[in-house]
Amino acid sequence: MELWFTEKHTDDVNFSIKVDRQLYTGQSDFQRIDVFDSPEFGRFLTLDGYMMLTEKDEFIYHEMIVHVPMMVHPDVRTVLVIGGGDGGAVRELVRYPGVEHIDLVEIDPQVVAVCRKYLPQTACRLDDPRVAIHYEDGLKFVRTCENAYDLIIVDSTDPFGPGEGLFTKEFYGNCFKALRAEGLMVNQQESPFYPKDAIAMQRAHKRIVESFPISRVYQAHIPTYPSGHWLFGFASKRWHPITDFNRQRWTDLGFDTRYYNSSIHTGAFALPNYVKKLLEDVE
Repeated sequence: MELWFTEKHTDDVNFSIKVDRQLYTGQSDFQRIDVFDSPEFGRFLTLDGYMMLTEKDEFIYHEMIVHVPMMVHPDVRTVLVIGGGDGGAVRELVRYPGVEHIDLVEIDPQVVAVCRKYLPQTACRLDDPRVAIHYEDGLKFVRTCENAYDLIIVDSTDPFGPGEGLFTKEFYGNCFKALRAEGLMVNQQESPFYPKDAIAMQRAHKRIVESFPISRVYQAHIPTYPSGHWLFGFASKRWHPITDFNRQRWTDLGFDTRYYNSSIHTGAFALPNYVKKLLEDVE
């Protein structure tokens, strides 16, 4: 008998992956956590039945959510990662020698424990001495911060359940306050393709535009996310994602990446017309 994982993307669209075996299932205080092993995508993590990451394509998401802002801000030393209990964003951040401290705020300690055990590909750098893990609600944590971070990465789940509060105007306003004078924020901003996802994307963009003087959206192709077309938000107090992009600095670092490069950086902000229209409707 064949075993398949299926995620409902719309009432009329399902996404399925053939599974070899289920490695873990558990119910935390916040959500159901499952880890599967598949022949095509390797191990993958789901929360409440929604795909979070796979070993085969997680590099796209994590490289784009980290290296884009890191190549715009010239001197990132302190970073706040909200969500991201899988450790992928931290793995990319600790590659930078200039980063002195990372606060990882994850509401669900069970997610971190499961990823440490079953997904070492992403969780492999959570024990870096520069990383402090806080098992708290990110919304509440950021309320207490002021002028503390150069970069905030909102690596949240979708805008319902435990991640719902991370898409509010209050939250983005608190992120603005938590950033230093030249700080910037990036966030995962859902897909523009299916109508329900597009509405959530527009709502987040509208609230970010209201909170930050510079707000842009960029994109990546992530095969296992709904429609494969995924957006990220870039919000800044000072730095522009294109005009302040330091191409030479990226070359000098010599990082080995599988998706991100200097051409992808600028090209990712060239959005299709249908996405531009969705964003303009709420700006």
